[in-house]
Amino acid sequence: MRAALVAVAYQSGFGHTAVLADSVVAGAVSAGATAVPVVVTDMSDSDWHTLDTADAIIFGSATYMGNVSSGFQAFAEQTGRRCISGAWRDKVGAGFTNSGAKSGDKMHTLISLAVFAAQHHMHWVNLGLGPGWNSSGGSEFDRNRLGFWLGAGAATDVDADPEAVHPADVATCRHLGARVAEVTAQLLAGRAVTSAA
Repeated sequence: MRAALVAVAYQSGFGHTAVLADSVVAGAVSAGATAVPVVVTDMSDSDWHTLDTADAIIFGSATYMGNVSSGFQAFAEQTGRRCISGAWRDKVGAGFTNSGAKSGDKMHTLISLAVFAAQHHMHWVNLGLGPGWNSSGGSEFDRNRLGFWLGAGAATDVDADPEAVHPADVATCRHLGARVAEVTAQLLAGRAVTSAA
């Protein structure tokens, strides 16, 4: 059976979300998928083709003012015809975000990404990790240190360079990529069995 094709469609204003996107890609590849990053603020015909042919799309955006960035929203609005035609129906979807504050209304961004996927009739995959760093034995280096379930949430100091993205957040995003790849492979295998039957 062919490897799942996972697209990681993201916007990154200052490079921090791009670091996380690279980790999502690496996680998907580690789980046997073919993974392709797509910068949504600079879409080419080839990028649109990647999204249209992908088995899964993992969406990523920085959180600005409690929601997705204007760059990501502009991309989302360009998908209207695909939404109407059902071009992305039954693809797997997931999401990740980064902001300066530990909470920073990242949940609202993840909800926005999930609703966007739902409008395209995609199957949303949650993070699949319990909360880290929530007990006296926990550590800021635990995966899911910020305690999100809907997707991966990361916090990076606003005056930090992209290289300073927290290693726990990088690991959390790697986990998300691997989880989506595994779920997508399961879905493809199920479809193959159903088709054969």
